[in-house]
Amino acid sequence: MWKSTPDTKPTTTPNNTQSLPTPARPSLEPVRSKEFQNEMAHIGKSVIIRGELSGSEDLYLDGEVEGNISLLEHNLIVGPNGRVRANIIAKDVVVHGKVDGNIQGHDRVELKKSAVLSGDISTQRIVIEDGAFFKGAIDIRKESGKSDSKKEMAAAASAGTGYSSSSASGGGVSAQRSLVDAKFEPKI
Repeated sequence: MWKSTPDTKPTTTPNNTQSLPTPARPSLEPVRSKEFQNEMAHIGKSVIIRGELSGSEDLYLDGEVEGNISLLEHNLIVGPNGRVRANIIAKDVVVHGKVDGNIQGHDRVELKKSAVLSGDISTQRIVIEDGAFFKGAIDIRKESGKSDSKKEMAAAASAGTGYSSSSASGGGVSAQRSLVDAKFEPKI
């Protein structure tokens, strides 16, 4: 038989009365790779936009846009489901989907192998992967700010003289400017 004695302590350990730290809740922010550290807006494949689209952040477009897209200092990625019937102005443009319209990429335009582009491209650098469809013209612009001829043009403009390639090599005032001056000089 078992007898209980009031002086004995229970053999189990008492509950710890200290408060345990509560486990941290998982963040609701999406985990982004280093590639997407900057803010990037996302337009899904079921979204249709008609009109002008502009913004001050990078844009991933997988839906449909009709109108104009203007992201002057930001990048645009047209996803594989993207369908764009618009003129595009952006810093960098990467096309995976279909674009009907002109693209002006200030720094770079890249057409991936799944890209279909009908329109003109104006940019400093271009990449066209094997398999991409492109119908239009390409205008490759020189990088601004790194050219000595631009400085010479500014100096010539402030001096009031014309600029030509001969002035860049030390030839002086262009022949065109001389002819214009001779033609419009008052006759005495």
